Amino acid sequence: MASASQIKRHRDPLSPKPLLDRATLTKSLNLQVGTLKNSERQIDLFYQLLHRSGYIPLDVFVASLGNGGKANGCDDDDINVVKFRTKNGISSRAGRLPQLSRSFVQFLAENSSSNDGFVTLTSKVKMQRTSADGSTTKIAVELQDGHVVESVLMRHEGRATLCVSSQVGCAMGCTFCATGTMGIRGNLCSGEILEQLVHASRILATETTSQENELNKKERHKQLDFIRNVVFMGMGEPLNNYANVLATCRALIDRRLWNLAHNRVTVSTVGVTSRMRDLTRDLPEVNLALSLHAPNQKMREAIVPAAKGTPIESLIDALDEHMMALAKRKLSENPQESDSHDGVASDDRRVDIDERQTASKKKRAMIEYVMLVGDTSSFEAAHQLGKLCEGRHLVVNLIPYNKTDVRDTLSCPSEEHMQEFRRIVSSYGAFCSIRRTMGADIAGACGQLVVDQEKHLHKVGDIEDGPFNEKTNIKHDRKVNKTNSRSQTPPHDHEVKVDKKDANMIRRLTIATAISTSCFILSTALFFFQRRKR
Repeated sequence: MASASQIKRHRDPLSPKPLLDRATLTKSLNLQVGTLKNSERQIDLFYQLLHRSGYIPLDVFVASLGNGGKANGCDDDDINVVKFRTKNGISSRAGRLPQLSRSFVQFLAENSSSNDGFVTLTSKVKMQRTSADGSTTKIAVELQDGHVVESVLMRHEGRATLCVSSQVGCAMGCTFCATGTMGIRGNLCSGEILEQLVHASRILATETTSQENELNKKERHKQLDFIRNVVFMGMGEPLNNYANVLATCRALIDRRLWNLAHNRVTVSTVGVTSRMRDLTRDLPEVNLALSLHAPNQKMREAIVPAAKGTPIESLIDALDEHMMALAKRKLSENPQESDSHDGVASDDRRVDIDERQTASKKKRAMIEYVMLVGDTSSFEAAHQLGKLCEGRHLVVNLIPYNKTDVRDTLSCPSEEHMQEFRRIVSSYGAFCSIRRTMGADIAGACGQLVVDQEKHLHKVGDIEDGPFNEKTNIKHDRKVNKTNSRSQTPPHDHEVKVDKKDANMIRRLTIATAISTSCFILSTALFFFQRRKR
C-alpha cells in the first residue's frame, strides 16, 4: 500500500489554462488588462464566436478575427477540427459580424502563444467504445494532468443525451457503484466539463457526415446531429463541485451557446442537502435527481455511507421544494391569480394538488432508485417508498442494477419483481418507471463508470492508492472484453504475470535471504560449539 504522503487528494493548477473556464478567463483578463469597458459583454461575445467556430485552436481563432471570421490560408481540414451543428444565433452576413475590442483581442493573442496562457481544449479523447447495438458510446477523456474521466453518449430515437463527469473519482463510496471504488482525486473545472460536450458533439458530427450520403432528404431530419440532453450522472458527486457545475449549467442553457432547454439539463446527487437548496435558489429551472436507493434511513446508510447524518426526510423535503420552486415563484409574482385564504399571503399558501401534478409532469425533480436483490427491493420497501412520496407526486425512476467489479456480490431482481415493485410505488400517487439499460456491454451503464486502468493495469489494489499514481497509455482492445467476461473468476485463480524487472528483484531478494539464513545458522553453530568447549 502506498504511504499517505504518496496519495494525491487534490489536482494541481492546470497550465496552460482551459479557455472554456469562464471564471479563470475573467480573472486573467482583469489581472492583465484591468478594467475593460463592457467586459462581461465582450466575454459573452467571445464565447459565442468561439462556439460558432466549432472550438478551433485559440491562435487560429485570433487570426480569423482579422479575416472576416476565416483564418488566413487555413481550411477546416488544415486545423483538424470537426465542425458540429450549433444553434448559435450570430448572423454570418457581411457587415453583421459583431466585433471584439482591440484590447480583448490583444489579450487573447498574447495568451495563445504563452506556455502559461490558454488553450481551447486541454483534454483529448483517449478511447471511445460503442455498444453492439450502436446506441451507446463510452468516451474516456484524458485530462491535461493525465487523469482520465468517462462520459457516455446515448442515442435515443430523435435525440442524443450525454452523461458527463464532474469529478475525478467519487468520495461517496456507494457500495454498488464502480466509480466509488476509485476514491476522490479532485474536481473538474467548468471548462473541462464543457470539453466533454465538445468531444461528444464531434463524434456525433462525424457519424452524421458519414451517413449523409446514405439518407434521403426526408430522413435527414431524424439524424442525431447535436446533443439535446445533458445529465450530470457520470463520475463524481456534482453538488460537491457546486460552483463549477453551476457555471456549466448556465453555459448549457445560454441561448448564445449550447442553447439547451432548461428541462434538458439534469443534476444528480446522492444527497447534499444544503447544496440542493442552493441549486433551487440559483437555478430552479434545471432538473434535480436524488439518488435515494433505499426507503428508510437504516437501509440507506448500509449501502450509501455518505447518508449518515443526513435524514432521509430532509432530502425528500429539499427535492420537493425544488419541484415546486417555479410554481411558488409564479404565485409570489402574480398574487392576483391566486385566492388568499384567511389573510394568508399567496406565496406562503400551500400549493394545491393541480399545481403539484403539473410540476410533477415536467419532471424537474425525481428519485433514482437502484434495484438490488435484497431488503431495499422487497415489496415492503416498495410500500415504504410509496408512503415517502405520497401526496408529493414525485417521479421515481427504478434503475436495474448493472454488474460491476465492486467488493460485494450483488444482482438485479427479475423483470416480474421490478414490475410489481413499480406497481406498488405507483399506487401511492407517484409516477414510477423502470429505466432502460443502455451500454452495459461496454461498462457504460449506470453505476459502471470506472477508468479501465483502475480495473486492469494497476498493481496496487487498495482503494486508497487510486487509479492515477502512474501515467499509462492504454489502447483498448478485445482483451479487455475477455477480461470482463471472466470477471466472475476469483482473483486468486488468475495467473499472475511478473515482468523481468520484478523477476530480477525477486531473484536478488531470494539470494540475499539464503545468504543471511546461512550466516545465522553458521554463527549459531559456532556459538554452541565454543560454549561446549568451555
